[in-house]
Amino acid sequence: MAKYTDSVCRLCRREGAKLFLKGDRCYGPKCAIGKRPSPPGQHGQSRKKVSEYGMQLREKQKMRRAYGMLEKQFAATFERATRVRGIPTGEALLQLLEMRLDNVAYRLGFGASRAQARQFVTHNHILVNGKKANIASITLKVGDVVSVAPGSRDIEVLKALREGPTHTVPKWLELNADALEGKILQKPERSDIDLTLSEHLVVEYYSKR
Repeated sequence: MAKYTDSVCRLCRREGAKLFLKGDRCYGPKCAIGKRPSPPGQHGQSRKKVSEYGMQLREKQKMRRAYGMLEKQFAATFERATRVRGIPTGEALLQLLEMRLDNVAYRLGFGASRAQARQFVTHNHILVNGKKANIASITLKVGDVVSVAPGSRDIEVLKALREGPTHTVPKWLELNADALEGKILQKPERSDIDLTLSEHLVVEYYSKR
């Protein structure tokens, strides 16, 4: 599978927003957005009028990159969101993205970034309901329990979590830091998602394809 190997800070600068791809660095003075807010490249400083389609494209790219997904996978997730009943498609899309195993592991603190949490999942460090789950993209359900495998509890970032959570766990999750275990209490609401995203632009982008 294709993998992005360039600096992830360039992605934040390209989208003009923090995507929280580097863990603690994103909250400190070394954050690339704070130091160099312009897009990367020699023409990054120039001002260009962005079309309506361009705005929709950029918002789609921002959301896709924030959750660390490739284009085909993201488009498939959007297609699933269109079949969800009872809530707007944009909100359903964010809900599906938040309920991915790698994102839930990240939200619980089982990784300093989504990329690190995804790596822990693929390397069999994470359990779902007591069983190994090494597919980062699986969608979890309310009531599922995500925990760290017994043999992986001495990994440095996970040991630090037992001493005290390093970030706020959203209200739709419950964390037992001592046991390195978390439970999904409910589906996330739009207000629970801290990323600055305009999901309606993503819906408009795909509606024109």
